[in-house]
Amino acid sequence: MDMHTPVLLNKVIEYLDPKPGEFVIDGTVDGCGYASAILERLGNSGKFLGIDWDWRMVRGGCSKIKNFEQRGIKISLVNDNFANMPNLLEQGNFGKAEALVLDLGFSSEQLEHSGRGFSFLKDEPLKMTYSDTLEPVKDILKRLSIDELAKIINDFSQERFARRIAEAIKKREKAKPIETAKDLATVIAAAVPKNYERGRIHPATRTFLALRIYANKELENLETILKNLTLILKPGGRIVIVSFHSLEDKLVKNYFRDYAKGGSDPAKRDYYSPKVGTVKILTKKPIVPDREEIKENPRARSAKLRAAIII
Repeated sequence: MDMHTPVLLNKVIEYLDPKPGEFVIDGTVDGCGYASAILERLGNSGKFLGIDWDWRMVRGGCSKIKNFEQRGIKISLVNDNFANMPNLLEQGNFGKAEALVLDLGFSSEQLEHSGRGFSFLKDEPLKMTYSDTLEPVKDILKRLSIDELAKIINDFSQERFARRIAEAIKKREKAKPIETAKDLATVIAAAVPKNYERGRIHPATRTFLALRIYANKELENLETILKNLTLILKPGGRIVIVSFHSLEDKLVKNYFRDYAKGGSDPAKRDYYSPKVGTVKILTKKPIVPDREEIKENPRARSAKLRAAIII
């Protein structure tokens, strides 16, 4: 897991601005890509909480963390959904933090080695979930109707052949259940035109993305934590979020705007009762990787960083 390449690392640390003695949370600790850089700045009196929904990430941790524990830094790694962060802080008597980072990107470790069917190039069981407690995609495909499936694929990935793909999936399900990632990828490839996207991406790319987002409730989880920022961070606390999907980035942008200035949908704002002027937005426009970083780490190409500070 130490091979995990953190995206926009320098910018994340710049806006997160961890200081000696502070309490910092990494809500998506993954392969500890940001953790080492954060811990370097916390000093011996700092406190760090790393959260990941995938128990494999928490159990594996990263070897560098042990070195920081020996220095006296209080380090806690928790297997849970970052959406539960307010409860985790209360149950663990952590108190509010000075900084929080979320990397919403999909882990290369999970893609390559999880065995959970995240990759359409691998013949693995079609689960596609970060947590074992969630309904696997192979069961979701059996449960959903054509209309429901087509809507999910279209809404979460803007796949223009969503209806054709949904129909092909349900037709195949009637004949023989789809059990593996390879099965699903084969069905999708056969459902779209042979010159799909002129060969620029695999035909299954967008559908796999949509199903992963749906199965893991990724947008709902992000919205939950955005509604609870003031329960997690102290006044002066910094929040840095790196997203890789336009719908995620839109959520972050809109919530930061609502907290800063008030939005145009009072009914929505009343739901989480933001106080206008609760945050100051630090990034007027999202920060994106430069060409050099994208060349070294193609995974970074769609990354967008937004940051704010609790007032």
